[in-house]
Amino acid sequence: MVPRILLPLLLLLLIACNPSPKKPAASEPETWIQLFNGKDLDDWIIKINKHPLGENFNNTFRVRDGMMVTSYDAYETFDGEFGHIFYKTPFSHYKLRVEYRIVGEQVPGGAGWAYRNSGVMFHARPPEEMLVDQEFPVSLEAQFLGGSGEGERPTGNLCTPGTHVVIGGELVTRHCTNSTSATYHGEEWVRFELVVYGDSLIHHIVEGDTVLTYSKPRIGGELPEGFPLPEGTPVTSGYIALQAESHPFEFRKVELLDLSR
Repeated sequence: MVPRILLPLLLLLLIACNPSPKKPAASEPETWIQLFNGKDLDDWIIKINKHPLGENFNNTFRVRDGMMVTSYDAYETFDGEFGHIFYKTPFSHYKLRVEYRIVGEQVPGGAGWAYRNSGVMFHARPPEEMLVDQEFPVSLEAQFLGGSGEGERPTGNLCTPGTHVVIGGELVTRHCTNSTSATYHGEEWVRFELVVYGDSLIHHIVEGDTVLTYSKPRIGGELPEGFPLPEGTPVTSGYIALQAESHPFEFRKVELLDLSR
């Protein structure tokens, strides 16, 4: 029997030997990289079809009111000057978040399919590799579409210039595959997200809903003259580029969470 006078000391020893469990450390906040800084295009590389790398023909890409915009107010007519603006750094595993809206009218001469049409190209080949007369980089495209006021026209679709993917276990060689997203007819802001795991799994997410999933991107289909990689080569990483296809767009957010670290 422990003497009563020793009980407080014994209690202290028991507490010391069995400390309270520590609270789990709070997880570190996600660090998103602002690819577009809201001020200038210094971290971006422009390539417009029919023009050399770095020439911003007709000031197609510009910053206005803190947004990156594609504008056609200096064009009399559009003659195939498809444009892309590449972020300076390639990525492999990441989440990309883009907030965009479609504004104004399509420039005269724009193709019917390019009406209210833009997109983000990713896993793209280096901009320096594009030919002067190359319309689109070899890449995957998450397509941004707007409706005409009636009927369905989903956004967040997939197009594959010079690439193929696997959907549902089958190799898909068609150029475009529609998503299951809603149609956005007006000039509202739309939040689009990509989740990219190298050449493994890719998700398209529109307003929080996953609208398309595929895997195993690889080189395939029609390729530019002198393209350096053989068909079937896995596409594991690449550049990110926003498009200009003849309809004005505004981008107020382009940010990335690097998952490779």
